[in-house]
Amino acid sequence: MIIERDAINDLIAWKNSPYRKPLVLQGARQVGKSWILRFFAQHFFENYVEVNFEREPEIKDFFNKTKDVSRIIQYLKITKSVAIDAAKTLIFFDEIQECNEALNSLKYFQEDAPQYFVVCAGSLLGVALKRQGSYFPVGKVDFLTIHPVSFKEFVKASDALLSAQLESVAEIAEIPALIHSTLIDKYRNYHVCGGMPEAVSRFIETGDTKAVDYILQSINTAYTADFSKHIDTADIPRVRLVWNNLQEQLAKENKKFRYALIEKNARARDYESAIEWLHLAGLIHKIYATETIKLPINAYRDDASFKLYMNDVGVLRILFRLDPAIVTDGNLLFTEFKGVLSENFVLSSLIRQFGYEPVYWKSGNQAEIEFVIDYKNKLIPIEVKSAESVRSRSLSEYRKRNKPLVALRFSTKNLKYDDGLLNIPIYMVDYTEKLLNIVLK
Repeated sequence: MIIERDAINDLIAWKNSPYRKPLVLQGARQVGKSWILRFFAQHFFENYVEVNFEREPEIKDFFNKTKDVSRIIQYLKITKSVAIDAAKTLIFFDEIQECNEALNSLKYFQEDAPQYFVVCAGSLLGVALKRQGSYFPVGKVDFLTIHPVSFKEFVKASDALLSAQLESVAEIAEIPALIHSTLIDKYRNYHVCGGMPEAVSRFIETGDTKAVDYILQSINTAYTADFSKHIDTADIPRVRLVWNNLQEQLAKENKKFRYALIEKNARARDYESAIEWLHLAGLIHKIYATETIKLPINAYRDDASFKLYMNDVGVLRILFRLDPAIVTDGNLLFTEFKGVLSENFVLSSLIRQFGYEPVYWKSGNQAEIEFVIDYKNKLIPIEVKSAESVRSRSLSEYRKRNKPLVALRFSTKNLKYDDGLLNIPIYMVDYTEKLLNIVLK
């Protein structure tokens, strides 16, 4: 089945921009980067030419010999037997991290032949860009990050009428009870498959949770296989230890990352590079603590205090070894593991919408708020409650101390705004910016 991805709109905007540069797609393995680019090429261009540097290593030799764009175009025409028209053809370099010289050639496409539409993607591209240094054409490319399928995209693919109901919300008013309960059920179902496109498609088409588990297990296996293929030998054990320890870290009441949980006497300097690798690979999100609520918020973060979350709740469920029935039946999703699945779900959406990783607020050992975002130079606290119990001393303490213009709370309660507190039903997390603008207006 076809899952309509919001990133297509970003690609269309890139295509139509008069300031367009070669485009680099970033994102974790299996989130659909290559599929999105092929779909874009097939629907918005007359034709396209695709080069996969992993499967076609012989093409790398040519890029090693020249940076002349006209020669590159001529070579692609001949080897791919495709007519390349600058105005009608998309040139797609896949697995570009396998060819440093091809990555470097993007500079010359931008400087000498900006009329061509050039896009590229690759597994672990974030890691590759960090390491390739001088090969990367700084300032000569545009970037677009592809995330796992969002809940909004999941609903649209599985129930168009329900999706239309969500899209039509234009004011802060209760969602009708039947729609509200139906969307809570959809929210549970999303935690079965998460946002990996293959798992989403299989779940929507068949509802076969065993098949979904097999797909997610395979993705996790592919991730761990990458550790051996793309990491210096000395660092492989440490990356594996961090990855396999994530669920233990997140299951704690205090989710602050503790090196001692990996192994006794572990030190930060021993594992910093392992954490950085997972972060650059797009597999985890790193959320720093702050005790000071001032702009710019990142200037006041505590680099020694952070939490690590997963890039996808489906893969996180697999790491927790949670049977699908646990997240679809009753209220176990909302009561087990201290709401970490809900926190991870909300965080992934915030990063998609606002384009950066937020911080979390703590006040000694007395109070803690899951996330704080900077939106239009307004610091907005965000609390996540996995069920309907929404009493919170921490949020009250934060509001008392910092007097935010508005505070957000995600829970299974209905949409409501009262006395500066906007309660957003957790299934509407992908509409956070839209709802914030309604309130701030």
